[in-house]
Amino acid sequence: MTGVGHEEPPPPRGPLSGVRVLELAGLAPGPFAGMMLADHGAEVLRVDRVAAVAAAGDTPRTDVMDRGKRTIGLDLKSPDGVAAFKDLAAAADVVIEVFRPGVAERLGIGPDDLRAVNPRLVYGRLTGWGQDGPLARTAGHDIDYIAVSGVLSMLGRAGEPPTPPINILGDFAGGGLMLAYGVLLALFERERTGRGTVIDAAMVDGAAALFAMFYNSANTGLWGPRGTNLLDTGAPMYDTYETADGGHLAVGALEGPFWAELLERTGLTGLPSRADPANWPAIRERLAETFRTRTRAEWQEIFEGSDACVSPVLSLAEAPHHPHNKARGTFIEVAGVTQPSPSPRLGGSPPASPAPATRLHDLTTWGLDASRADTLRAAGVLA
Repeated sequence: MTGVGHEEPPPPRGPLSGVRVLELAGLAPGPFAGMMLADHGAEVLRVDRVAAVAAAGDTPRTDVMDRGKRTIGLDLKSPDGVAAFKDLAAAADVVIEVFRPGVAERLGIGPDDLRAVNPRLVYGRLTGWGQDGPLARTAGHDIDYIAVSGVLSMLGRAGEPPTPPINILGDFAGGGLMLAYGVLLALFERERTGRGTVIDAAMVDGAAALFAMFYNSANTGLWGPRGTNLLDTGAPMYDTYETADGGHLAVGALEGPFWAELLERTGLTGLPSRADPANWPAIRERLAETFRTRTRAEWQEIFEGSDACVSPVLSLAEAPHHPHNKARGTFIEVAGVTQPSPSPRLGGSPPASPAPATRLHDLTTWGLDASRADTLRAAGVLA
């Protein structure tokens, strides 16, 4: 584990070893994209506000999404700070920014500004609405982006308002993960063309893309109103149920053999045919009554090793201790914080264990010599 104030970059590891990323500090989706790249070997330099970095000192950050990164503070409202950032960009492969459209240009660090000093630079832009369109310059949050994409209309139970699934679909899956994917595409393209490109990653676009299968199903008449379908709590064989101790079980016994095993292990008999949706309410009631007769742990033991597709609904505190997660190393501890391991895994190797974020003092390998860095620090431009 990297020590306090450690200057050396981590040893080369992963397919992105040698790729340098400048990540402009911002809300969670941007750091998440940077984390995905750092987890697989990229050297990520996080550029934050001077005051924030100075206040933190050399204490490693414990924020999960900053793991494996190094941090500096830079005043991008200062001409000297902008000039320094351009020098850093000249030594980088990728820049990630999460500003509203036009902000980077006003600061003098937009795509044209930086690619003028580094034509090979991949410039990743992540916003909610995208770089153009009627909503591009308006405020929004995950809930707005998935609402306009059509995704939110599909989430929730029948007869109830749409239910936002925390900010996972817009911010992280449709945003940060899509940006990281875009960076990889752009780097691959650069190998053929020799030039970088600009990535316009919009959460509204990404969320819509995630639901491609469901748009197809809706267009072909295979998907009905919210909460009435096979996978959206409409069907009793794909839902959650409360247990005797207030815990919950997740049931996903869709296929015939899985359903048969569920019935065998619960002892349920005499149920109407599940092939007819008209019978679903009665089946759900019987299942609910049955699952309430035992605790979650008791049901977990009953279904252990079975193909009934019944699993305990674990809390964030419980999940790292589940035997399967422990065997896989699905969770690790970094700087005393339990967190998910890097994913996916390549070549069958176990997941890497990233170091906590550290503050970077020596910027010579990024194009800033020591004397210039000292001058910038004395002026309050660099931290």
